[in-house]
Order: sequence, then C-alpha cells, then structure tokens
Amino acid sequence: MTAVFLDGIVLGLQFGLLGVGLTLVYGLGGVLNLAHGSMAVVGAIIVANAMAAGANVLLAVGVGLLAVGLLGLLLDATIMQAVYRLAGESRVLLSLLLTLGVAFVLDGLLVWRYPIGSLGIHIGGDPVQILGVGMRTGSLLASVISIAAGAVLVAFFRYTTAGKAVRSVIQDEVGAKLCGINPAAVRSLIFGLSGMLAALVAVTRSMTAPISTTAGIDFTILALIVTVVGGLGSVSGAFLAGIILGVVNTVSSFYIGTYITTIMLLLAAALTILLRPSGLLGRRA
Repeated sequence: MTAVFLDGIVLGLQFGLLGVGLTLVYGLGGVLNLAHGSMAVVGAIIVANAMAAGANVLLAVGVGLLAVGLLGLLLDATIMQAVYRLAGESRVLLSLLLTLGVAFVLDGLLVWRYPIGSLGIHIGGDPVQILGVGMRTGSLLASVISIAAGAVLVAFFRYTTAGKAVRSVIQDEVGAKLCGINPAAVRSLIFGLSGMLAALVAVTRSMTAPISTTAGIDFTILALIVTVVGGLGSVSGAFLAGIILGVVNTVSSFYIGTYITTIMLLLAAALTILLRPSGLLGRRA
C-alpha cells in the first residue's frame, strides 16, 4: 500500500503542474484552453526529435519548452484576441470552441506526421529506498522537477514584479489597469508560461511512461478535472487536487483496474462540484 501511495504522489505532482497552467489562463482571461494537452504533446515530440537528432537531453528539453511557450504566445496573439473582445459566458464558450479546434488541428498534424512518435526519457540508476519502498530514479527525478517548478512559481508570484502584476489582474483587472498594469501583456505572459508548464509535465511524465502523439486528449481531460476539483483560478488548489487525484488514480488502478480510473476521477470531480462548486481552494462567488 505504501508503494501505491508514493506512486500516487509522484503522479499527483504531475497532475497538479498540468492543472496549474490551465487554471492560470482561466484566472487571468476567463478562458478554458482545450488545446492544453495537445500543446504538451507537441513539446514532447519536439524533445524526442531533438534527442533523435543528437542533442543532449537538457538541450532538447530546453528547445521543447521554448517552442511550446512560443506556440502559446502565437495562440494568444491570434485566435485568442477574438475571445478577449467578449465577456462572461460568451468568452468562455468561444474559447472552448476555438481551442478545441486548435487541439484537433495539432492532434491531426502529430498523428499524420509522427504516427508512431513518442517520448520516453530513460533515467538510469538503482532504486532509492523511500519509507522502505524502492522508488525508481525516474519517478524521484520527475517529482523533484515538479516540486521545484511549483516552488519557482510560488516565488515568481510572491516576490517578482511580473508575478505581482499577474495576481493583481486576477484579483481585479480594472483596478490593475488603473495602476498602470497592461492586462493584455500579462495574459500573453501567462499563455506562454502555461504552454511551457504543459510541455514540462509531458517531459516529467515521459520519465516514468512513454508519451505518444495521441496523449493530448488524456492530458486535457486530466487538466480539466484537476482544475475543477482544485478551484478555477487557484494555483495552490490545483496542486492539492493533483496530489489527491493522483493517489485516487493509482489506488483505483491497483485495486480495481486501469479501465475504470478515469471514471473514478470524473466521479471525484462531480462530487466536488456537488459539495463545493468553487473547488477545494477556489474563491466563492
């Protein structure tokens, strides 16, 4: 049981990081990016191709993160501009439709160009004993990277001028604008950062299991579930929900079977909506 629980935490940290990117975009612009998972897979395939071309792992990962970050900026500067002109439910609906179209395009291009492409980063080394359980080096490294990324995000939002500007726009866009903050520039920054976080999740996930070109929809579904359970717009809620759902996922897979894990996660999301519509750490309306 300890091994299952530890595996759940490892997976949950990745879930949390995946949800953070989605919830930041929603908190700032009031939009839901259904291409989030597809962008993660784009990053994974770019990393895989860079490694196949002879680049070392660190360089390949850097290229992949940068490329997906630029993709996020491109989406923000093009199709999302039409979304930002709307408000309320109209903005959310249009964002769902447009980003779903982007997801279809990205998934189609990936399957067409790289039908058997995948990213798998092998981390060698002997298992490390944690609470009497031998943990794979790849799992531990993935967890360390996820925790480090979370710590960097916390420091960014708490101590940097750009991070404080992001928080200001999330809390009160009109007030932030009166203080001289450009909400459009902040949204662009976060859209690019969201893409890089998605790609980073794909990289860390590939240290424990290969990432194929068809994994985009799975990533998006997981990100949506984590975001709903944690609370839309709550970064800490996304991490908390990610860890909880990661444990639920591994326990369900171990005792019930992988075929029903997605159903269990959806049930957890539905239960959260019924008991606490704002999410675990989301702000009440």
